[in-house]
Amino acid sequence: MNLELKKRIVKCLVWSVAMYAAETWTLRQVDRKKIEAFETWIWRRMEKISWRDKITNDDVLRRVNKERNLPNEIWQRKHRWIGYMLRHDSFLQGIFEGRMLGKRTTCTGECRCFMI
Repeated sequence: MNLELKKRIVKCLVWSVAMYAAETWTLRQVDRKKIEAFETWIWRRMEKISWRDKITNDDVLRRVNKERNLPNEIWQRKHRWIGYMLRHDSFLQGIFEGRMLGKRTTCTGECRCFMI
């Protein structure tokens, strides 16, 4: 099978399932490393490269003409999702902006609370 076709299949089938609801994830450095390892593992499986072959991850990425981009894709999805939430009048927009329904409390002016 052609390499470009394999990459399109991986992008369509594997990444869509692996990154389900990624915009709501809280990524720590440990999670980021695991995602990068997963991405490299998928490319190794696609090219049928064993871990015993002593081929570095950079060489694997060079073979498939790709760069590590899953963490960046997750970051982009998060920012698009936040922008979407802030453009629409919704409950989450109030949470992002610090608004709450209810009675206004006495504020000394030092805090930055916004009550509706």
